[in-house]
Amino acid sequence: MKYDVAIVGGGCVGCSVAYHLAREMAFDVCVIEKEHQLASHQSGRNSGVLHPGFNYPPGSLKARFATAGTKQMKEYCAANGVPIEELGVLVVATDSEERARLTELQEQATENGVETELLENEREIHEHEPHAAGEAALYCPEAASVDSQKYVHSLAGDAENAGVDFYTGAEVQAVKTNGNTHRISTSIGTISSTYLVNTAGLYADKLAHQMGVGHEYHVVPFRGEYYELVPEKRHLVNSMIYPTPDPELPFLGVHYTRRSDDKVIIGPNAVLAFGREAYKNTQFDITELLTTLGYSGFWRLFMSEKMIRVGLNELHKSYRKSAFVKAAKDLVPEVTDDDFQRSYAGIRAQIVRDDGQLIKEPLFEHGPQSTHVLNAVSPGLTSSLPFGAHLTDEIIANLDSV
Repeated sequence: MKYDVAIVGGGCVGCSVAYHLAREMAFDVCVIEKEHQLASHQSGRNSGVLHPGFNYPPGSLKARFATAGTKQMKEYCAANGVPIEELGVLVVATDSEERARLTELQEQATENGVETELLENEREIHEHEPHAAGEAALYCPEAASVDSQKYVHSLAGDAENAGVDFYTGAEVQAVKTNGNTHRISTSIGTISSTYLVNTAGLYADKLAHQMGVGHEYHVVPFRGEYYELVPEKRHLVNSMIYPTPDPELPFLGVHYTRRSDDKVIIGPNAVLAFGREAYKNTQFDITELLTTLGYSGFWRLFMSEKMIRVGLNELHKSYRKSAFVKAAKDLVPEVTDDDFQRSYAGIRAQIVRDDGQLIKEPLFEHGPQSTHVLNAVSPGLTSSLPFGAHLTDEIIANLDSV
């Protein structure tokens, strides 16, 4: 069967595009996913946090999608019975430099239309989080925690009910274009489409390059590992406790999240993964690792002393539990090594440009009868509904010209 639109990748962005396309137009649409279950990678291996947008530059796509996405996601979860807890978040400052940064964050939040409150001392912090430590904190009540896998499955179910076909266990092996038809060879057979949407996450760059798009961008995989508090110590955290972010880095640092299932997870760190799906620090894919190490943009990224220092520190936290716990104790001093048990890990598909620049904004490019989502960087889950709607508008406009 030939489809109007084939979407490669069954994560939150791919399912959002399918959901919006099915609602907007009477297209024949399919989603092609290489795993036997949707949301097996980035979309299901994250903290599940909805980020309201206080941490993103006003006017940026990140800010727009995060603020709109938080509101839309809450409405969607409420309407569809997806587990969600509206807990709020504390962004804690542990010194005067971080304290000054909180004021900047609050100004950004106000411009983005996000409600915040500045807590001026530890007494005010303890009214929200009795066991947290810090000189001051920014409280954002709009942050929430959602079951990301159930959300993606619900979104896919809505899309399927609207007529979208899902092919799972179907790994894309090659795409050949003849006239106005893409012939997509998969592990379960060939699927044809007029238009192709690439939301393949960790492998989005490879598919884009095969179709002549985005050659100056490559995915560098960063593993984020999580611990969780043992059940008897979950009372130490009521909601979410974050460190003050460094504006020069794309990673938030180790933080605490009370999830919708009531578990309290700590993490993630951010360490170079030795393969795009190497979820353990003992796993590696030699071909993918050599590809990363052979990429000039990777070495340009790590030319600065700061990035080298951060990279070594994150690697240390990956292999030494005590180093991970030490970073976590900055926020909640009462925790001990025995309170932490290993949980899961995710891998972030971080796009790097050939000049070594980390791409921090959502990034997509169009090719012949195709759209390629090269960067759906955090907060990708939060942004998935408005980002999917935005992509859908672009896809429909492009289809009209085919």
